[in-house]
Amino acid sequence: MNTILGTKKKMSQTFVGDTRVPLTVVNVGPMVVTHIKREEKDGYWAVQVGFGEKRAKLTSKQLQGHLKKASKNKKFPRFVREIRVEKEPKVKVGDQIQVSEVFKVGDVVQVTGVSKGKGFAGVIKRWGFAGGPRTHGQSDRQRAPGSIGQGTDPGRVWKGKKMPGRMGTDTVTVKNLVVVGIDENELTVSGPVPGAPKGLLIISKIRSGKLSDLDEKTVEVEMQKEVEEEEEKKEGEEK
Repeated sequence: MNTILGTKKKMSQTFVGDTRVPLTVVNVGPMVVTHIKREEKDGYWAVQVGFGEKRAKLTSKQLQGHLKKASKNKKFPRFVREIRVEKEPKVKVGDQIQVSEVFKVGDVVQVTGVSKGKGFAGVIKRWGFAGGPRTHGQSDRQRAPGSIGQGTDPGRVWKGKKMPGRMGTDTVTVKNLVVVGIDENELTVSGPVPGAPKGLLIISKIRSGKLSDLDEKTVEVEMQKEVEEEEEKKEGEEK
């Protein structure tokens, strides 16, 4: 498994070498395995996991029945999601998965969440339109979208035309963030992540890495070494 669930907590900062790195702190308490999807029955292998807590009163009877093997003290998971796996997993229903079992410091990850809702927005805020001219008596056209059609042909507005409307609440994925720290119930990643505090985040490992990659001076030194090696190769070929 290379994925965990968490909720956004807050932003912070730290220094890696001499480079200031913005951070996002994510709550990643242990996930509980609620169900195993099997290839012979469901067509693919997957581990269904639950994260967080909510009271039985706030959980439907059908979901209570489904989660009864994984629930404790009449509390049920707040979020339930599937994690695809390539082969039969070693975990079983009721097992807990800790963040330290999935990630280590330096891993490169991607974070998926639902962006903040911003309400009804015009085309300038929503799509970055330039607006109308500010001169020659255009007193009320500064933030207008302008023409939206082509006349007789096609005689309608094209589907997907960028117009004013509700902005935000989209599923957004931010890639190439680096795991900076791992605590028992907290994961710290570099950079901002989508969504509001307490919103669900799905964090997936892309590849292994190292923390020093965030230090700008280290990157500059590595690039300089690569340039020097190329120059040495060219000199050797000329000789």
